[in-house]
Amino acid sequence: MKRIDGKVISDHIKALAAAETEQLRAQGVTPCLAVIIVGDDPASRTYVNNKKKACELVGIRSLEFALPGTAAQAELLALIEKLNADSAVNGILCQLPLPKGIDEKTVLTAIDPRKDVDAFHPVNVGHIMIGDPVLLPCTPAGIMEMLAYEGIDPSGKNCVVIGRSNIVGKPMAMLLMAADGTVTVCHSKTRDLASITSQADILVSSVGKPHFVTPDMVKPGAVVIDVGMNRDENGKLCGDVEYDAVAQKAAYLTPVPGGVGLMTVAMLMKNTVTAAKMQMTQQG
Repeated sequence: MKRIDGKVISDHIKALAAAETEQLRAQGVTPCLAVIIVGDDPASRTYVNNKKKACELVGIRSLEFALPGTAAQAELLALIEKLNADSAVNGILCQLPLPKGIDEKTVLTAIDPRKDVDAFHPVNVGHIMIGDPVLLPCTPAGIMEMLAYEGIDPSGKNCVVIGRSNIVGKPMAMLLMAADGTVTVCHSKTRDLASITSQADILVSSVGKPHFVTPDMVKPGAVVIDVGMNRDENGKLCGDVEYDAVAQKAAYLTPVPGGVGLMTVAMLMKNTVTAAKMQMTQQG
């Protein structure tokens, strides 16, 4: 079994983004990412700090806007409007989840699609749907980069995605389909899940339940991508996949931690550079 190393691949993506950033700087443009965090959720704070560190590494200017958990939706929307209008800001990211009383959909659709580096705006989702992506959702795009790096071509393969969220499951299915994979999306209402997953050449799990994917659900020689970020009964970070047991059957497997999570931040850097290049062309 080959362990797909998220650190090695994400470092590769960040190095490419850093080289592009340097080229942009030489043309007088410093890519800039604005991150908004509302409230004091510890997991969100960790994510935001990781994004800041990655920006420093790549040479992207990062701005942080921290609003209290009591902030009104109108205040958040006013901030987004201001950042939309600021030509020095290339990417805007609003860290999820948002506190109760703030409508996520309203907030995400307020971000200018050209600056939507998470690719959650309906305009960007539509582009992905018709196979004409501009900015790609970070986690699914990171998974596609992992497959490419390992020389795994989804074309003609049975690809099964467990989970149908707007953030991972649905766009993952679209990207695999765009790469000519034959895609099945499974979810909580799927009957006889193991009979479907055990046919998968490429299996992607984004359920959010520890030990959910067991060896009987995996085809011998499959590529297994674990998107889960969970805590097990001992409070230890783990994925959706029973790692040690599935490792006996799979040909490729991503670890947690050290797998897909690292790719998400790397792809955010790539999207910010892409957005900066796109906006430079439009302004020019």
